[in-house]
Amino acid sequence: MISSMTGFGRGIVKHNDLIIDAEIKSLNNRFLDLIVKLPPEFNGLEYTIRKIVSENITRGKVVLNINIKNNEFNHGYLTFNPNQLKQVIKLVNNIKKISNDKSTIDLNTLLNFKELFISTSIPNPQDNYDLILKAVLSAVDNLKKMRLKEGKELKADFILRIKKIQNYVTEIEKKTRSSINEYFEKIKVRSIKLLEQLKHNEDLLKMELAILTERHDITEECVRLKSHLKMFLSTLNSPDEIGRKLDFISQEMNREINTINSKTVSAEITKNGILIKEELEKIREQIQNIE
Repeated sequence: MISSMTGFGRGIVKHNDLIIDAEIKSLNNRFLDLIVKLPPEFNGLEYTIRKIVSENITRGKVVLNINIKNNEFNHGYLTFNPNQLKQVIKLVNNIKKISNDKSTIDLNTLLNFKELFISTSIPNPQDNYDLILKAVLSAVDNLKKMRLKEGKELKADFILRIKKIQNYVTEIEKKTRSSINEYFEKIKVRSIKLLEQLKHNEDLLKMELAILTERHDITEECVRLKSHLKMFLSTLNSPDEIGRKLDFISQEMNREINTINSKTVSAEITKNGILIKEELEKIREQIQNIE
């Protein structure tokens, strides 16, 4: 099944006052380029997280961002220790007493010591490892669903364009006979000259005429191009990774149509050839989005 390389996924896990928010997004890339951003307390989980992502995603520039929030504050992770605050107040009062300071203690004064009673680190992070992994798995699963949905749309677009190319090839084949006849008239002039030059060597004359005709015969190229089109459609239904294979097939199709355009002397065939190249260019652009 076709999977796009672009997408976004999110996984949120809530437990008591803890909110774990995992966001993952992916863009086009030839290989898997994974960046994991998580709080320092959970650095020990990075290897496991990378393994989870790489087992589910094979290509793309992927950024996974994990945020930990406290449900009470809903911004970052903060913990308040009232006993520590009481100790800070007691300390400040002692300092005021020793310094003979008669002013009252206000909030701004206490916040100068906020590191002593407000913490941004998560206590016992190992206890939350399973929750982190659950959020990551949920985010990855949602990313895959989005990539598959976009892949389905890409597949429909590919099929539409391949059918267009098939129609153009049919038109080219129809024009081939008239093109040969048209070219036959042109080589009559050349034949007359050859006849004068080679009238005493009939075998060489036949060979020269055969070469002139063969140079503009596009039958084999049309056959190969139709074969590549069938292979492309067949590959779309493959369960394997198909991005690189489709890219190779499209290159082969482009090579065949280039040969057709270089051989033909028909303006109609050239026109259809150009239309095929336009469709192939759009196909190759879309292939860059496939995993």
